[in-house]
Amino acid sequence: EVQLVESGGGLVQPGGSLRLSCAASGFMFSNYAMSWVRQAPGKGLERVSAISSGGRTTNYADSVKGRFTISRDNAKNTLYLQMNYLKPEDTAVYFCAQGGGGGGPRGQGTQVTVSS
Repeated sequence: EVQLVESGGGLVQPGGSLRLSCAASGFMFSNYAMSWVRQAPGKGLERVSAISSGGRTTNYADSVKGRFTISRDNAKNTLYLQMNYLKPEDTAVYFCAQGGGGGGPRGQGTQVTVSS
């Protein structure tokens, strides 16, 4: 059974930083591309970033390009999202998802709130 557990969310002021983590289990993590998606209040899911199985290829939504960095540690079965220069519009529940498209199994999410 695929299990994904996100952590690291919280309340941060505009311009601040957070690092999200996603602990994966129940599947061969190193064989899968992974992604981060988010859902802002009253809005649909948005794919934020994705990373290839080996970590060499990444992509980002235009809204976060230059501010967020996705990475992974296959030895630890963990996916990361470093978020810098956070904006109020980044406020959302963030999920990690199996697969690069963002539509695969997801965790329960972690809330990120950017507010002064």
